[in-house]
Amino acid sequence: MARAKMGRPTDKTAKKWDDRKGPKQWGSKQEGSKPAGKGPYKATGDAKGPYKGGPTAKGPFKGEGDARTFRKDDRRGPKNRIVDVDPYDNYDKEEDNINLIEGRNPVLEALKSGREIDKIFIQKGANEGSIRQIIAIAREKNLLIKEVDKIKLDNLSLTHNHQGVIASAALYKYYEIEEILDIAKEKGEDPFIIILDEITDNHNLGAIIRTADAAGVHGIIIPKRRSASLTPVVAKTSAGAIEYVPVSKVTNINQTLEYLKKQGLWIVGADMSGETYYQKDMTGPIALVIGSEGEGIGRLIRENCDYLVKIPMSGKISSLNAGVSAGIIAYDIFRQRQLKSLKGGIH
Repeated sequence: MARAKMGRPTDKTAKKWDDRKGPKQWGSKQEGSKPAGKGPYKATGDAKGPYKGGPTAKGPFKGEGDARTFRKDDRRGPKNRIVDVDPYDNYDKEEDNINLIEGRNPVLEALKSGREIDKIFIQKGANEGSIRQIIAIAREKNLLIKEVDKIKLDNLSLTHNHQGVIASAALYKYYEIEEILDIAKEKGEDPFIIILDEITDNHNLGAIIRTADAAGVHGIIIPKRRSASLTPVVAKTSAGAIEYVPVSKVTNINQTLEYLKKQGLWIVGADMSGETYYQKDMTGPIALVIGSEGEGIGRLIRENCDYLVKIPMSGKISSLNAGVSAGIIAYDIFRQRQLKSLKGGIH
């Protein structure tokens, strides 16, 4: 069979697939555009290709005159999943005005602490273990419980580890410094406060809050700028401790240090230029300052500390994770206080 001639087509009905390739178009008579174009790039009217115009377009991106609505999961294939519209579907995950508590233990602790809860989302079919306890407490408090598909929880989740339950709660409360000092006074204890200088990682903040609850810290102070805030990720990392440890936001850390000194607290900074932490008596009223991993404590804040302590290190790495550093020193302060109360002194 003879091979067909390779040349420009002369048939007037030939498709102009290569219009984009240059001014010399195959099969084009240079007569201008027609309203009902038939190539892949069509004009308005009754175009029937993938890029449609006019009110009769029927793809996922519809024309103004199409009465049908866009289904949420059109992108997943021809068999669309219809999902009930919920006001929490399209919220901005970066906004702080909506707080979600994710995970079984954080939600359970929030319910036990009396936190104001608006709604609880439970994954369909999940009713075992702590989920059953969450449902029981929520029903007792007459809270709204909504069973949803896992995909709904995945879309809501910021932590990507919701464990089948998410609670929508009121905003996290920030405390005044005076309230933190009053908590220590009510317990009959010397104030123990942790001050965080530019800790921007949510997981570090959550870990420090969790340690603070276990080590008897009365409250945490963070700056309003260049710092992680109380978010769902922080709440999840804290394993529910965020419900019990007061957090205060301040404009100026240095001014806060001066105020705490007037209240009788000693300011201790964690810095590698200080003395070994377990050689210092830290049993009195104390505020422990922890800096960021990269920069440490700022110069002015370091100069405003009463003294500095360090964690001795023998390895090749020059610093520890901020959350780990806070945990080591905070627990030694806790140990010293326990010994003092039991034996009347440090041994």
